[in-house]
Amino acid sequence: MTQVIVLNGGSSAGKSAMARSLQAVLSEPWLSISIDDLVDAMPAAMQSADGGIEISDDGEVHVGPDFRRLQRAWREGIAAMARAGAPVIVDDVFLGGPSSQQEWEKALSGLDVLWVGVRCESAVAARRELARRDRPQGMAELQAEVVHQGVRYDVEVDTTHTGSLECARTVAARVR
Repeated sequence: MTQVIVLNGGSSAGKSAMARSLQAVLSEPWLSISIDDLVDAMPAAMQSADGGIEISDDGEVHVGPDFRRLQRAWREGIAAMARAGAPVIVDDVFLGGPSSQQEWEKALSGLDVLWVGVRCESAVAARRELARRDRPQGMAELQAEVVHQGVRYDVEVDTTHTGSLECARTVAARVR
């Protein structure tokens, strides 16, 4: 049975809304955990330090060794929850493309994982980003395609013109 659903997509692609919709349509309760949760849990100083995570004014994201160390522990913690019986939906942004997926594969080894690509046309994601006003303009456009390059998926959805609930139903149909 599927124990982890990993949603990968760029900023403002609709991953968080889809995760909430998945929680609504899946027959059992699932935890939803986002990369934003990790960033929010870090000390504020990590969001401007060379070793942490820095988001430039144009939306480019730079991560350092301290961030990567905490991110590895975060992944292992999510895997431990799934191994303990809590199914988990992960909302992530694979800034490293296939290397990000490989890091998840290592942490989730032995678990049944459904890999989901969440796509959205960059112009639509940029409009969503502008409406949200909670991140620098440009992040969505920078990430829209690059996070998918070289990544393998079991299923892909496109939120450009399809709502989160319909996309969630498509993904839920693949959950075993």
